[in-house]
Amino acid sequence: MKKRQGFTIGDTVVPAGKRLTVDMPVSVLSDHTPVTMSAHVIHGKEAGQTVFVSAGIHGDEVIGIEIVRRLLGSPKLRGLRGTLIVVPIVNSFGFINKSRYLPDRRDLNRCFPGSEGGSLAARLANLFLSEIVAKSDLGIDLHSAAIHRTNYPQIRVTPEDRDMRKLAEVFGAPIIMKSPLRDGSLRKAADDLGKKVLLFEAGEGLRFDETSVRAGLVGILRLLKSLDMIPGKGIVPAKAPPQFCPSSKWLRAPMGGLFRSFRSDGDLVRENDVLGSVADPFGEEERDIKAPFGGIIVGRAVMPVVNEGDAVFHLARVGSLKEAESKLDEHATQLSDDPMFYEDEII
Repeated sequence: MKKRQGFTIGDTVVPAGKRLTVDMPVSVLSDHTPVTMSAHVIHGKEAGQTVFVSAGIHGDEVIGIEIVRRLLGSPKLRGLRGTLIVVPIVNSFGFINKSRYLPDRRDLNRCFPGSEGGSLAARLANLFLSEIVAKSDLGIDLHSAAIHRTNYPQIRVTPEDRDMRKLAEVFGAPIIMKSPLRDGSLRKAADDLGKKVLLFEAGEGLRFDETSVRAGLVGILRLLKSLDMIPGKGIVPAKAPPQFCPSSKWLRAPMGGLFRSFRSDGDLVRENDVLGSVADPFGEEERDIKAPFGGIIVGRAVMPVVNEGDAVFHLARVGSLKEAESKLDEHATQLSDDPMFYEDEII
């Protein structure tokens, strides 16, 4: 049997059957400290798909980094077919500073495809696109909500892309949401290269959330199993199909003051249900925030101090409230029933 060729990333060749962390130079800080983008490559002995998993494009979104940490420790990756490229922290500048942004205040996920001679953000985007995305067949990009907000575990896919919808269903997150491609985003730049990227959103910036971590980890394992990259034993599909949400709306604070949330992310609500309220600090005025339609709360603010117009609830539409309730109950039960510690491999 002919031996599989090595996988080249940056200036390094990873031999077949080996795994290696590769550091690719990005920049040098003002104090002469070098900054790299580190990718862990598992290059299987047998041929197969090439998949990348990335986290930390926004430096404060640490849940994806924890998902990646557990993924790399999974025994399921032994004997992997194909190639898995894992980048735990794309934006190391933001991670070090506990910030969503790069030092020049740019959002990396609005700077793709970037360029070799552009701004710091452009150079980082260009490196990630050329060394990771272009060499992969499929990507899974892990995100969470911005700081002071939280998201219920969800996969976002391009409207009308049936292939990605199927992969999202295999991933098995509780929610699938339609999300158009945006100029400057990783998904748009990847799509221009003919590459597809699943976007996983869950949890809160700078915070860990066990439910979100479990949903992300088992979703990745399900996807790798479906691509015949890892053995299927112990990796079970979701008990219920994900709830598809065709559209959503952010509900905003009707006044400035103290925000109290009466409902949580993942809650199913009906039209005119009171989701929360905002009151002034003197208790002289208080306004309720009501659901304009029935749906699922897929995101919400967790900061109790708000200004008028701040986004406080992200409400997604569903076709049937009764059907959605059944699906969400099944997902919640499955994620909570079986413990998934770092060394565990079964859900």
